[in-house]
Amino acid sequence: MLNTDMRNAMRTGIRALALGSLLCAAVFAAGEDTYKAKCGMCHGQDGAGQTPMGKKFKLRDLRSADVQKQTDAELTAIIAKGKPPMPAFEKSLDAATITSIVGYIRSIKQ
Repeated sequence: MLNTDMRNAMRTGIRALALGSLLCAAVFAAGEDTYKAKCGMCHGQDGAGQTPMGKKFKLRDLRSADVQKQTDAELTAIIAKGKPPMPAFEKSLDAATITSIVGYIRSIKQ
């Protein structure tokens, strides 16, 4: 039988998990929205890079194993600092937003 302290601790843990799930969903949605607004024009809404700009610059498919094997830090740096011909976004997007884009890129892998 659980005592009152244990039940309260369990309730607190369950609430924290639920809140964490809601925050993850919100971060994912923000990453998807920002990706589609800032990245989709070149990389495509699906990340395949099959847009006129993507084809012109021979962009890699963001869903590919080649891109997905990069670390979060590497993807974050590319988004923040840019990589020719891609512009840097560190002045227009905060770190949390860039992190959410990386999370979204992870979610579209093949």
